[in-house]
Order: sequence, then C-alpha cells, then structure tokens
Amino acid sequence: MLQLHVAVSGDDSWPGSVERPFATLERARSAARAATGGVVVHLRGGVHVLDRPLELTEADSGTVYRAYGGEEAVISGGRRITGWREQDGVWAAEVGDLETRQLTVDGRRVSRASRDGLPGTPVQTPTGYVTDVPLGWHSPGDVEFVHRGVYPWTEARLPVGSVAEQDGETVITMAGPGFELAMKLYDSSWQGVSSRGPGLPTRIENDAGFLTEPGTFVLDRSRPGDHVLRYLPRPGEDPERTVVVAPVLETLVRVVGARDVTFSGLVFSDATWLRPGRPEGFPHYHGSGFYEGGAVERAMLGDDAFVTYPASSVTIPACVTFEDTSGVVVEGCRFTRLGASALGVTGGADLTVRGCGFDTLSAGAIVVSGSRRATIEDNRVREVGLEYSGSPGIAVTGTHDCVVAHNEIADVPHCGIVAGPGRGTRILCNRTAGTMQALADGGGVYLSGAQGASDADGAVVRGNVITDTVTPYNFALYTDYGASWVTVEENVVLRADNTAVLHVAPPLENVVYRGNIWDADPLGHDDPPAGVTYEGNVTITDESELAAAAADIMAKAGPRA
Repeated sequence: MLQLHVAVSGDDSWPGSVERPFATLERARSAARAATGGVVVHLRGGVHVLDRPLELTEADSGTVYRAYGGEEAVISGGRRITGWREQDGVWAAEVGDLETRQLTVDGRRVSRASRDGLPGTPVQTPTGYVTDVPLGWHSPGDVEFVHRGVYPWTEARLPVGSVAEQDGETVITMAGPGFELAMKLYDSSWQGVSSRGPGLPTRIENDAGFLTEPGTFVLDRSRPGDHVLRYLPRPGEDPERTVVVAPVLETLVRVVGARDVTFSGLVFSDATWLRPGRPEGFPHYHGSGFYEGGAVERAMLGDDAFVTYPASSVTIPACVTFEDTSGVVVEGCRFTRLGASALGVTGGADLTVRGCGFDTLSAGAIVVSGSRRATIEDNRVREVGLEYSGSPGIAVTGTHDCVVAHNEIADVPHCGIVAGPGRGTRILCNRTAGTMQALADGGGVYLSGAQGASDADGAVVRGNVITDTVTPYNFALYTDYGASWVTVEENVVLRADNTAVLHVAPPLENVVYRGNIWDADPLGHDDPPAGVTYEGNVTITDESELAAAAADIMAKAGPRA
C-alpha cells in the first residue's frame, strides 16, 4: 500500500515521502488518485490550514487519511488575526471582507458581545420593534436578535436591518425576509393567550457598545470590504503573543460517492456558518431544522390551543459531510470549534463513526439522514448547541438499521439522542447526562413518528442510562408525536423532571415500556393508553438502592475503553 505524507513544513514539489512530505492535502489527493491500489495519507502534527474545502469523490475510494504516529494533526478552516491595535482597552484589527460568527483565542472559543433584551418599553410591530429610549448602537446593521422560547423548543436568530429615531421613539426595522418568515411561522394560541411573531428578543448580540465582558468580541461590518474585528481581552492577554483565529470556511471536508474512505486520529476545527447573520436569518423550529419559506401548518393541542409549524424545513449544515458514500469509517477523530453541526451524513450505506470526540460546537455533533446500516458508537459529545440550542447531540432520521450505541452525551441544551421516522433503529447502552439545559419539550432519548412497520423492524431503546434531565417540561425517555413500533426496555433513569411520557397527541401506537428502572413513575403509568404496553417497570426512589438494582445496566452503558 502506497504511503504518502503531508506536513505543514512540506513542499508540494516533493515526492510526499516521510523525509520529503507534501505541503497540502490537495497535492496528496492528486497523488493518491494517480496511484494503483490503496493509499494511506499520513498527516504530520501541526495545523493544516485549508483555503477551500477538501473535496473527495469516487476517484478517492480506498484512501485512508490518518494522523502520523499519534501526532496531533489539525485540519482547520480558520485564519489567524494579526495587526491588532489597542484603544481604551479594546483590541481592534482590520480584517478586510472577513465574515465570521465565531472566534478562538489561544484555542478557547470566546463569545460574541451581547446584552439582555431591548431597553425601555419595547413593542413588536409588523416590521420590527419600537422602543421609547435611544439605543446608541455603533453599527445597527450588524446586530442580531436571539429569541429563545417562542415555542418551548425553539430559539430563533434574526438580524436587524436598520434603526431610526422618529417622533421621540426608536424604530427598529428587522432584516427581511427573516423577520417575515418568523412572523408567519410563530403563530399560536395557548391557555387563552394568542400571539404572532417572535416576540421581544431575549438577547441581543454583536455591537461594539456591548463589549463590557472580558473575552467577548464583535465584528463591525459598517464599512463594506473594510471590516473591523474588536475583542475585549481577558486579564493577562497580550496582542503580540495571543493567538486569535477566526473560522472562515463553512465546509472543511466534503465526500461524495466515495467508497471505503477512512479518517483516523485527525482533528477538524475552525469552521463557521454564515446564513443566520444574513437577511434570511435563522427562524428555528425544532431540533436542527429551520424554516426558509413555504406552507405553514397548524398543530392543534386542544380545542382552542395550537401552534404552527413548517410543512417542510431545512437542516443546519455540517462542517464535514458525507453524501451517498459506502464503507466510510471515521474513527478516533476530534471535532471542535465548529460553527454548525460537526458531521453530517446523507444517504449511502455502511458508515461507521467510532471513538470520536465532539465538543465546542454551534450546533449538533452527528446528523444522519436517509442512510442504511450506519453505526455510531463509543463517541463522546459535550458542549454542543452553543449557538443553535435546539440541536441534539446525535440525530438520525429516515435511516434503515442504524445503530447508536455506547455513546456519551453530556451538558447539551436540548435532546441527547433523537430518532426521527425510520426503520430498525437501535439505541443501545448510551449515557446521557445534563440534557435539556436550555429549551423544553425534549429528552435524553427522543423518538417521534413511525419507527417501522412491525416488531421485526421497529426501534429498540435498550440499556441506556439517562441522568439529570431536570429542567421543566422535559422527559428522560420521550416517545412523542405519533411514535409507533418502539420498544423501550431495561433503561435506567435518575433525576428527571419527568421519567417518560405515555400520553401524547397524536397517540402512540405499538409502543412498549418494559423492564425499565427509574426513580419516579412516568406520567400516565397508571392509565396507559391503548397503544402503549407498560409492564415490568420498577420504581425505586432511593438512589443507592436503584444503583444496586441497576448495576449491570449502568456498568455496560457509555463508551467502551
């Protein structure tokens, strides 16, 4: 098997040997395509900065991309920011036409400067907002509103268009079509209160006037093509020694139609996603889905209670993507400091994601759609959904015979593991802890829609340990919205706001809760509906007794060494 090497200090005119490595992944890809038989591309330690996505196709089948000898090889879509000047304690750098929504300082992601809500007595209008106090924003066209909890499971992001003073009031006109989409999408009646539109923002981001917290930044785009990045440093940071990186690329690696490609031991970092800051905004609906137009339907929650939802939605993209591939393996990799979802898989078959770490992500870790026989096992997920709080840790939908096993998901704002409609999904021996920390109406493990057509191809949720789903109106094990052909058995639940839910609309069909151990009875356990079988479950309120009774299940859950 041909061995090729890539090093930051290499040269693309060299032969790609260990002594004289290539400088770029693209040069190594070309050499691998020209070879006969399998090829291993070794990446030496260091930061391999891409100026465009690495594209792999069927011509790259059989290639392995691997970190050399355990060295830390980073594939980055970032750009180092230099040329800082300091004024009144704030660093500023002219960055040309740079567009980004994230920033990393000495390897640590920092937040955009923000403030809570609109000052004064604001009122929503058909085109934005009016308030009775001046705002004094430095660059209103860069400001973004965050709307958490329009529905309990949503968090929208909508950019400002302009701000003007009129007749003693401040008139905020929101950018379109994002605000118009939000006005159409968020239309509800609940407990006698009707509302339309996103309502008042819960947080406002990205203006120089908000730079009051050390370790925050803003991007000022008020001068087209001559943008200014501003950063309020933390104590001890020095503009000459501090390494500041802004993600530039939206996609790091895109693999389409390839077979038997492997990525092993690599770090993928520093990518962004720019759409939410554009006029279209981010009218979030549920999970990783958002609305970009078309029909809106109404879900009735009672005689006079309803919410609206998009007839079709779009999924947050991923920074590393696989489309219609087969036999691809991603193992021992780390995905960090990414501005969208980390790993996205569409179609194809026989993909394995094993032993990877996912952290510091704006959206979710792994999103799989329409694939067959995907295996997601022994991965660790934490600190995801940092910008898009509805994002689950791991999500699969439209899959056949997908296995999600022995993963650990911790400290996430919404669901840990989500399975949408599909067939033969197996969710086995996972651990979730601290899910649903920001939004509501979700769970540690969440399933919705038809999961098969019979017991033979239905979903199985077995051997999982779910702890600390403690925020209100959330459920550790959640079979929701027409879930059918699901068996939930031999799971352990500790410290949940609600253990599970048996009564939902539309009703569940062919759902079995059997042999689970938990510290509180689930809602509806004493009167399960016709479509739910509830048998052999054990409630133990003493935590030490529960741990003893569930010791075997707890020992097997989570990543294996």
